[in-house]
Amino acid sequence: MSQVDGSYDCVTKSPMGDQKSVFTVNSDGDSFTGQNAGAMGSLDVENGKVDGNRLTWTMNMKVPMPMTLECEAVIDGDALTGTIKAGAFGSMAMTGTRQG
Repeated sequence: MSQVDGSYDCVTKSPMGDQKSVFTVNSDGDSFTGQNAGAMGSLDVENGKVDGNRLTWTMNMKVPMPMTLECEAVIDGDALTGTIKAGAFGSMAMTGTRQG
């Protein structure tokens, strides 16, 4: 099990207000799979890469509009800090805490 694996209670600062979600990370060497599940549904991690404690991935959002989200995060202990780039909407801050 890698230091980045786990489930994180996250909040993303979106244009529609704070979006709460649970982000799961299952690493395998220098890649990972998982999902980000919240009130708007669940998005699967695609192209997940692990570089030490830094994660990069994309998610294909369907609602409220089709869009590829470009994401990155750094795991420091049980804290996650990252950004989600949402096309024309710019970057949204994402923070989280690993579930105990």
